Amino acid sequence: MSLRIAFMGSPEFSVPTLEAVLAAGHEVACVYSQPPRPAGRGKQLTKTAVHEAAERHGIEVRTPLNFKAAEDRAAFAALKLDTAVVVAYGLLLPKAVLDAPRLGCFNIHGSILPRWRGAAPIHRAVMAGDAITGVQVMKMDVGLDTGPVMLTATTPISDDDTTGDVHDRLSVLGAALMVEGLALLEAGPVVLQSQADEGVTHAAKVSPAEARIDWRKSGAEVAAHIRGLSPFPGAWFEDEGQRVKVLHAKADAGSGKAGDVLDDGLLVACGTGAVRLTRLQRAGKGQMTMEEFQRGARIGKGRTLT
Repeated sequence: MSLRIAFMGSPEFSVPTLEAVLAAGHEVACVYSQPPRPAGRGKQLTKTAVHEAAERHGIEVRTPLNFKAAEDRAAFAALKLDTAVVVAYGLLLPKAVLDAPRLGCFNIHGSILPRWRGAAPIHRAVMAGDAITGVQVMKMDVGLDTGPVMLTATTPISDDDTTGDVHDRLSVLGAALMVEGLALLEAGPVVLQSQADEGVTHAAKVSPAEARIDWRKSGAEVAAHIRGLSPFPGAWFEDEGQRVKVLHAKADAGSGKAGDVLDDGLLVACGTGAVRLTRLQRAGKGQMTMEEFQRGARIGKGRTLT
């Protein structure tokens, strides 16, 4: 027995779940994804990663801007679904869509709710220095990530992890968890756990203004901030008027005026402690280790980074 499903997702994070759902033998009646948008230097219309994956499997793809149009809601209801699987789709679903599938809509969310509800849970967990995060399968309601939880898988966040590292782990964990959840839905009925009222935090989308490094924070905070914005959008400082992205850093011992370079290995003083910059990138260049970067930049002891 298999379930009849609509899959709703957009970025690369979602693709492992689509592949896992198909491999488990479920019928994906249709895929919904964000519309193609201009990307790259040529600004050519580019399909989402999920859109491209669905086409490889010969599955119909729909790309409504939203579900405000009655015909879009009616077309979704006409699929006669058992459930919808939602993974980083990028749209808030109206009640008419949430209620259309027989069993409701189930979402993979990249945090341990109610911590980090919202658009950027992985970024926020790493930026905040959280020691652990996870993925959850939850039944969607009209709130923002407020629905009851069916399943949870966790992973630690080390002081070496970037958002990219955690993203990749959670993508794989989420795929397996959703397949487990669909099996429970088939067997039914499922037990859902309401979210706690305490401990709610919101994972707002990262703004461009947040990417600039504030050396006045502690070394641990600066290191977490840098790793939390890596690989995208990338935390940065200015060196002689040019923007330099820092894609990895570690908190370290050291003292001095915030922003002062303490040695030739890019140890930078912070408000308390220091941070060592270990992977960097200049505009138009590829990523470099600290040693590679210093061969060209030579930001030596005594410089002050803005």
